[in-house]
Amino acid sequence: MITKRIIPCLDVKNGRVVKGTNFEGLNDVSCPIELAKYYSKNGADELVFYDITASFEERKLFTDILCKVAENVFIPLTVGGGINTVDDFDRVLKCGADKVSVNSGAIKNPMLIKEAAMKYGNQCVVISADIKRVDGQFMVFAKGGRENTGMEAISWIKKCVSLGAGEVVVNSIDTDGVKGGFDIELLKLVCEAVNVPVIASGGAGSIQHFVDLFKEIPDIDAGLAASIFHFGEVKISDLKKELKENNIRVRL
Repeated sequence: MITKRIIPCLDVKNGRVVKGTNFEGLNDVSCPIELAKYYSKNGADELVFYDITASFEERKLFTDILCKVAENVFIPLTVGGGINTVDDFDRVLKCGADKVSVNSGAIKNPMLIKEAAMKYGNQCVVISADIKRVDGQFMVFAKGGRENTGMEAISWIKKCVSLGAGEVVVNSIDTDGVKGGFDIELLKLVCEAVNVPVIASGGAGSIQHFVDLFKEIPDIDAGLAASIFHFGEVKISDLKKELKENNIRVRL
């Protein structure tokens, strides 16, 4: 049985960590460098750094802040935001990222996934999919959840994996920031569709939500959250202790 990963997410805008609800109403939280240090020392298995407005503002990711974050963490670091070319992969990896997350860039050019996987390996390429229900269908959204691509989500994720994505982050816009639990229906469909690690994102509001996630979807690899960790509502050490008591394997 694979050890389940707990992953805090730093959504960064203008050099600060922010958090909203359903991808809207962003509020300032903290300095990304200080938060990254804290999580690295306090039980996080990995860390995700998203420059959340890079694609929408059509600019490159803020590498100066990223370099400082990478210098202060000693756990795997996944980075995304404004990744549109293989050169962007190269730049971010040279800043200290272990994996690169691509979303809007892959929607514009799916072959970016294949090119990056061939150059850096499948394990380095993470497809991040922002998904929302539209008229009963799961649809893929671009530019930080602002733009409906018109693509059905499960078929899109399968295509990305076939092109070489070695990991999938499923961001449920419907549950993001609501703290009502992970989007189990959506996550089950993704896990059934692909054979690479799947990370659940959006909806965590309590320790029980993580217990429910790993019990209801044994194949899910990781749970990602932001605000409940940022605001101290849940400590990762407490979460892992509870998961272990529920016979869910974690790294303590």
